[in-house]
Amino acid sequence: MDSKDGGSLRSNGRSVPDERLAADERHGLGEQLTSDRSRHAAFSYRAVLFDFDGTLVDTGPAVIAVASQALEACGYDLDAVGDLHQLIGPPLPDGFMLVANIDRKAATQLVDTYRALFNEQVKPGDYPPFPGIRELLEALKAQGTPIAVATSRLDETARAMIAELDVPPFDVIAGRLEPGRATKADCIRACLDALACDPADAVMVGDRRFDVEGAHELGLPCIGVGRDEQGRAELTEAGADAVCCDTYELAALLGIDLSARGSSL
Repeated sequence: MDSKDGGSLRSNGRSVPDERLAADERHGLGEQLTSDRSRHAAFSYRAVLFDFDGTLVDTGPAVIAVASQALEACGYDLDAVGDLHQLIGPPLPDGFMLVANIDRKAATQLVDTYRALFNEQVKPGDYPPFPGIRELLEALKAQGTPIAVATSRLDETARAMIAELDVPPFDVIAGRLEPGRATKADCIRACLDALACDPADAVMVGDRRFDVEGAHELGLPCIGVGRDEQGRAELTEAGADAVCCDTYELAALLGIDLSARGSSL
């Protein structure tokens, strides 16, 4: 259900300060964020769910580098495949099927090679949290808000990677299970169940259309974080309930003033 129609997006009455509005204009967010609802009111929530890759941490360079190696190792011509940035967001088999135009069996072979290379080469320094993420998570924890991660990354891998980060502990982490949780909606549902939280009382934060679609399937509003024009366009087209450029603006939509916490943003 799209919360814009279903009514699960609600204002808590906290205004976004004037400097936030100036930031909105400075970044040129477009119609989605410049709507009155997105610019002047924070979301109401009891829990906040985050996507992992591209939302909390910048895994893009590592994913693309390892994917390039995996494709070459399996005999693919990198000049003939699609944009490897499309691997960030969906389950890996689906991503490889898309960028290499192959069937699931071939994609599964690629995934096995990719995972072996990723586990061998990628270290915590290769997936730093985006600026302001630690401060935002600390602020949410300080006000008693449960925080969770709902990711299409394998559950075991996500937990291992998150454990290496210098961020507050998450209340719930739910990644894909093979077999078991297969879709983004499945992972979001697992978080809600573990938190005993109704969809109308939570908000999802993500950077791809898969996050918006998974959240809306369950009746959650979704804030999209698009760090470039292409990302913001995708999130807007997917129907995100608000779209912002960075953690600073995300915090404003959640009713949190990061500047008061001495953030370096």
